Amino acid sequence: MTRRPHLRTVLLLVNTLVLLLPLAGIAVLRLYESELIRQTESELIAQGAIVAAAYREEVRRILGEHPGADGNTPPSPGYGSPVDEACGNLENPDSPLNPMAAKLDLARDDVRPPAEDAVTASEPADLSALQAALKIQPILSEAGRVTLAGIRVTDYRGTVVASTGSEMGLSLLTREEVSRALKGQPVSLLRERFPDRPAPPLESISRRTRVRVFAALPVILNDRVIGAVVLSRTPLDIMKALYLIRFHLLGGGVIIWAVVILVSILTSLTITRPVSALIRQARQVADGAQNAAEPLAKPVTYEVDQLSKALASMSIILEKRADYIRAFASNVSHEFKTPLTSMRGTIELLRDHLDEMPRENRDRFLEMLDEDTGRLERLVRRLLDLARADVFRPGNESADVHEILERLVQRYRASGLPVDLCHDAKAATVSMAPETFDSVIANFLDNARQHAGEAVEVRMATRAGGTAESPFVEIEITDTGKGIPEPDIDKVFRPFFTTARASGGTGLGLSIVDTLVRAHGGQTEVGPGGRGGCFLVRLPAG
Repeated sequence: MTRRPHLRTVLLLVNTLVLLLPLAGIAVLRLYESELIRQTESELIAQGAIVAAAYREEVRRILGEHPGADGNTPPSPGYGSPVDEACGNLENPDSPLNPMAAKLDLARDDVRPPAEDAVTASEPADLSALQAALKIQPILSEAGRVTLAGIRVTDYRGTVVASTGSEMGLSLLTREEVSRALKGQPVSLLRERFPDRPAPPLESISRRTRVRVFAALPVILNDRVIGAVVLSRTPLDIMKALYLIRFHLLGGGVIIWAVVILVSILTSLTITRPVSALIRQARQVADGAQNAAEPLAKPVTYEVDQLSKALASMSIILEKRADYIRAFASNVSHEFKTPLTSMRGTIELLRDHLDEMPRENRDRFLEMLDEDTGRLERLVRRLLDLARADVFRPGNESADVHEILERLVQRYRASGLPVDLCHDAKAATVSMAPETFDSVIANFLDNARQHAGEAVEVRMATRAGGTAESPFVEIEITDTGKGIPEPDIDKVFRPFFTTARASGGTGLGLSIVDTLVRAHGGQTEVGPGGRGGCFLVRLPAG
């Protein structure tokens, strides 16, 4: 059997895709914003490393220090401040490489308040630092003009000795990043920023981001901090970054639109198209088309597959029921028409010739009216029984097979019909109410008497069968009559079929029995032919 996805699975998948689109967009924008910040941080670190290297070499030259034969520079006693052992530094004595990776993340790092203003230094800037700063000041000015980064170089006391701004001679020691850098620890952090109002246009060089990236790198010479390079830059804001890559976004929008189209196609293939096909079939069935509803070849989902099969099955049942009703109406009309015609003719004769009609003729016509009335009464009663059987819903009752059959044997023997019983001890009970089971078997006995005459003998036998999961009890009813002609075997359970119409048969007795047995999950059939008639009744064991 082909495994098909449930409709709820398809809907869950589609809704998940719809939900993921905005969530993915938010996540991508958030990641992209952090990436813009890290990009700015990385640029500042690179610029700071170059400035720090240039400043260190100028300080080394001014102090008159030159590398020794072993490649190391002799220390300058007392210059700078010692590196705090608890802080990391840019120089790793075990490796010639000292990378400083960009690590800032909006989702993880705190955003600090705006940078404190520079304050008046407690003592003048170091003279050697000022001399070194004069050499690198042109480099800072040119770099700041191109990169738009704010660059400050401080001596080992935190006093600005070179700057792209206007803080020369002031102290930055009150800032967290500067104080940590002067202990030998490279620092990167985020601070709040109040963007310009009104917001600058996207084409301008100004940026509208609400945070600013700060990086502070210690300048270390001979394991002593001789200064710090402090850089800051506003990263690109999302809107401007998106504006700069607007053509790439257009391509991404096309991809998202394609995803939406694919989701729509998926929904159409799995839901809309099969349901539309079922609607067309249902309308054709409603218009009376024959064999219009068939299981869909490609239902896709499990629920649509089941609905398609149920609709096809319902259509077949409705067609059979319609055929049954048409045939039933025709048969009822025929069965009622004969006695009614006879009654009308008899009444007309009596009306026209009642006075001069001999008494014996009048009595004969009245007897004919009585017979026709009795026949109509039997037909009405049997039709009511058949209607009840059609809508009968069995309960959880059970009948003792041996007890009821013994009672029937005694009753029919008393009425003059010889009946024998051969009972299988294993055939104990059946899933049918006792009075219903009594009525079913009694119909077969009455049928034998009506068709085979008073001299007929009947034999009933029971036996257990089936499996442990589906046991049943079979009752075989045979008689010594003339049997059932071969052409009539397939008709005996049809409504209104009878070969004993002259003796008052309505042709509904066996039809009622068959309907009741099938309602209980059983089966009736004509048994193997022999000297007389033979019927088999199978009912689920109780």
